[in-house]
Amino acid sequence: MIEIINAFGHHNVRATHGTTLEVTKEEHLTPRGDCIVGVKTDKSLIDLPDEFKEIMQSKDTKLEIILRAGDLEEKINAHGHRDLTFTHPTDMVVRKSDFVCGRTLAVGADKAAIDLSREIVEKLKDDKCGIVVELRIIH
Repeated sequence: MIEIINAFGHHNVRATHGTTLEVTKEEHLTPRGDCIVGVKTDKSLIDLPDEFKEIMQSKDTKLEIILRAGDLEEKINAHGHRDLTFTHPTDMVVRKSDFVCGRTLAVGADKAAIDLSREIVEKLKDDKCGIVVELRIIH
């Protein structure tokens, strides 16, 4: 199962957070949002299909997240959790930890914002850069 989320870069992207990575429907980003790598998404957690949400509510579900900006891409591997609720209306957060709240898309990630290549981060700082976030469930 694959879900595609479209977003944009923002000049305040820093991608320096050590444990999380986030995309949001919000249009504005302050420098304090150091985990946010994309804004103006066309979907948030609440918008994902019920079937996707149900599959992700298992710790055995593996999720591959492919972040594309221009001709660059970065892969992040994470997994589901039984307590995921997918209720947040604007945010999607991927976490290295197993912490779960309404903003959490996946846990146990092998990368956070700080782990992204600085080359792709430079693209993510461009307000006009289109970003594609591909969520690919791997059984």
